[in-house]
Amino acid sequence: MSLLRFGWRAGLPLALLPAAVAAPVPIEVRAPAPVVRVLLQEAPSLELEAGSAALRLGDGAGRTLLELAPGARLQLVRNGAALEARLQGPTGSPRRLSLPSGQAWIEPTQTQGGGRGEAMLTLQQRRYRGRLLVRSEGDRLQAINLIDVESYLPSVVGSEMPASWPLAALRAQAVAARTYALRQRRPAAPFDLKATVASQVYKGVESETDSTREAVRSTRSQVLVHGSALINAVFHSSSGGLTENSGEIWRQQLPYLVSVPDFDQASPVRDWQLRIEPDKLARAFREIDGAFRIEVLSTTSSGRIRQARVTGPGGTLLLTGAELRQRLGLRSTLARFDFEAPRSYPFLPPLPSLQGVFTPEGIRSLASDMVQAPWRSPRPPAAPTLLVSGRGYGHGVGMSQWGAYGLALRGEDYRQILQHYYQGARILPYTSL
Repeated sequence: MSLLRFGWRAGLPLALLPAAVAAPVPIEVRAPAPVVRVLLQEAPSLELEAGSAALRLGDGAGRTLLELAPGARLQLVRNGAALEARLQGPTGSPRRLSLPSGQAWIEPTQTQGGGRGEAMLTLQQRRYRGRLLVRSEGDRLQAINLIDVESYLPSVVGSEMPASWPLAALRAQAVAARTYALRQRRPAAPFDLKATVASQVYKGVESETDSTREAVRSTRSQVLVHGSALINAVFHSSSGGLTENSGEIWRQQLPYLVSVPDFDQASPVRDWQLRIEPDKLARAFREIDGAFRIEVLSTTSSGRIRQARVTGPGGTLLLTGAELRQRLGLRSTLARFDFEAPRSYPFLPPLPSLQGVFTPEGIRSLASDMVQAPWRSPRPPAAPTLLVSGRGYGHGVGMSQWGAYGLALRGEDYRQILQHYYQGARILPYTSL
């Protein structure tokens, strides 16, 4: 609780303050943080481990089936419509348990020291806070982490941004990531977010640091709002000098996602080049057997590709900028294409011997050689190599992470960073929404 709320009285020693003011300040009671559901893994089977914490395994109805002692391992596999849990303890033979509902709940119960605060579970060698729901989906199992948003964010900030960056940049990332996560909640869906770049990267406890925890703690509950709703707080690595209007590459132009100057001069991907060899071009454009020309037909106001025509030996393709980026593995659609002409291969055949050429047999032999010799057939042209020159990394909409870094180095605080990249958005606590 800030002393600023007491005004001028905050500067007086407690002994000189009136009793009502000098009384102990009540402990602030925080409302529970909202829970998000994050898809961690999709696989035919899943491996869990009870590290320093015991784990409780429950069925779809939440009934406890067994407890795993620290050090025990649990494998979950599909068995028809059911789940099968295979338990391997530190000692002893494996134990098998069927879960007909096709769902299982796993949660830490206590640490070896007896406390619950830092109890975690380990999935595929990564540690996570919160609970885990495993459910069948098609021929695979989904591992979904249920965790309060404030416990989720330190890992996201450390996964999305170097933890050594200035605190202002980390705080901006924390507020943007919190807003994005809460806006993605879908109660009717099996999960809200993925742990990958498809949503925002979340690598578990190992990606947390003191600085990322501080960034989350010091911005607790703060989100970005436009009107009375959470904004779509998208972000990217680096825009190449100018961010993009959302409506120029996506369906909707949102009032707070407009093009603004970027401050990503320090970004290692602000300017980049990529050389693509003919064999990769052939794989990228299989329908037309490769490419020897790419024409940009239209661009956005910031120069990003809207549509392009690709020409190859087998015809032409019309592609959007996003499709072209995916096929070629480009960092962004702010790019230019140049084909390097292949080296010419002049082929000069060896001169035939003139000995005996002026006899009838010699003349017939020379004529036959001129028709059949392989060096008389034209060699097929070599395929060209593509050189791509581009700027930035990502879709270019919303906050540039390298731009946030640049603004933080200039002395801007996280609120100024966020208000620059999300024009007109306000920062409010989610408890007020």
